[in-house]
Amino acid sequence: MVEIDKSETQFIEDINTSNNSSNESPNNDFSDLNETKLLRKMDLHILPVISVLYLLAYLDRGNIGNAKIEGLPESLNLSSSEYNICLTVFFLTYASFEVPSNMLLKKIGKQSVFLPTIMLCWGIVMVCMGVVQNYAGLLITRLLLGLFEASLYPSIVFCLTQYYCKREMQFRQAILHGSASAAGRFSGILAFAIAKMNGVGGYEGWRWIFILEGLLTVIVAISAYFLLYDYPDTAKFLTEREREFIIWRLKNDSNPSKNLNDLDSFSSREKPDFQKFSEADDLSLKKSLVAALKSYEVYLYVLTYYGVIVPTYGFALFLPSVVKELGYTSSTAQLMTVPIYVTASIVSIIVAYYSDKTGLRSPFIVGSLFLVMLGYIFALVGEEIGYPNLIYGGVYIAGIGVYSAFPGAVSWLVNNLANSRKRAIGLALQLGIGNFGGAFASNFYIPGKYSMGHGLEIGFSSMGIIVTGIIVLYNQRCNRKRQRDLANGKYDEI
Repeated sequence: MVEIDKSETQFIEDINTSNNSSNESPNNDFSDLNETKLLRKMDLHILPVISVLYLLAYLDRGNIGNAKIEGLPESLNLSSSEYNICLTVFFLTYASFEVPSNMLLKKIGKQSVFLPTIMLCWGIVMVCMGVVQNYAGLLITRLLLGLFEASLYPSIVFCLTQYYCKREMQFRQAILHGSASAAGRFSGILAFAIAKMNGVGGYEGWRWIFILEGLLTVIVAISAYFLLYDYPDTAKFLTEREREFIIWRLKNDSNPSKNLNDLDSFSSREKPDFQKFSEADDLSLKKSLVAALKSYEVYLYVLTYYGVIVPTYGFALFLPSVVKELGYTSSTAQLMTVPIYVTASIVSIIVAYYSDKTGLRSPFIVGSLFLVMLGYIFALVGEEIGYPNLIYGGVYIAGIGVYSAFPGAVSWLVNNLANSRKRAIGLALQLGIGNFGGAFASNFYIPGKYSMGHGLEIGFSSMGIIVTGIIVLYNQRCNRKRQRDLANGKYDEI
């Protein structure tokens, strides 16, 4: 048989959505393929491109924090409340359009066209942001940036599910999200360097941050038209046998021993229909949307996501300002954010590796959120007693926690939704509703009152820990019920 690493791994904390029947067929002999090498091949062709896309998205949405300490508010005569509103409006369009955009991708079915197009649009918006002259101009460009970036992350994650099995998702999610922490790393370095262009062409340094990073996004977007792949059955880097094997793996994700020809049986995945948006799918789009909206467990995952994403955005948007308030110059503050992001990138990938290896999500989510909570407790105490080193150490620890928790929080929901359309819509709902948390985080930190922001970050991370425990108990209950239903021949197609 094909060489499969940990082929029998089951996420014991997941909702079990597979039929436990086994019906092995000689037609499913893929002994001529090596799964480990195939995974490596997919990783090399898929992950670098989408990671760069996500890196630039995160860089472009967060560089306003770097621009702030380089004089953006003073140049545009922004009050602290107006600046925070400009942060907030990004999340209004970003969160509102994630579900519709993911449904649109499912209908278009060509991520190799869809993703570069939206990226090209937000790159142009970034360049325009560099030449705005007032509050209204910055407000409009931030709204448009949120609109065009809304589609990227849920679309990328959904497309990953068309190549990778459940047990392989979090590690790939961590690599993808590691690019977000890399964006923070590069943002500090780039902002430090680009700010030195202050006065070039008559533009302030903060304007060049937006203009040059926007132009970089445009260049990468154009390249992405030629570098992205759609689905396994059309991916040119795969052989016909490899395509067959990937589709077989996806069909039999929760039960590797199932018969490929047993397409109508109860499974965690339907037969992948990569190219068509037709009535032949298990569920219509409308039925999938209703099913996802009625699944109250989706909203539990949203609450867990709030516990992760609110501290993440509070951290990303205000880290340069928090560090500068410790008494450093703008240039030094930019550079002092870099080691935090470097460490967070490394730890998040290690956490994801062991999460996939053990087949567990919740312990690693809880452990990461505990680091967030502990880090902000240190920062809060440091603020109260006036000890800058404790504040820096606290946000350092919190940064490790927020970037380690995110991949597990997203992949956990994806693992537990059966139908591909429900999975796509459920993911977009989690991210869409959850990303309104960014609007909250945009208003946590007020100059001179950072203690309030640290306290709110502690509260949200604590909520995430509590809700994660509730989800574990809920999944255990669902697994017992499904086992009873399966024993009675009752299968849930949703």
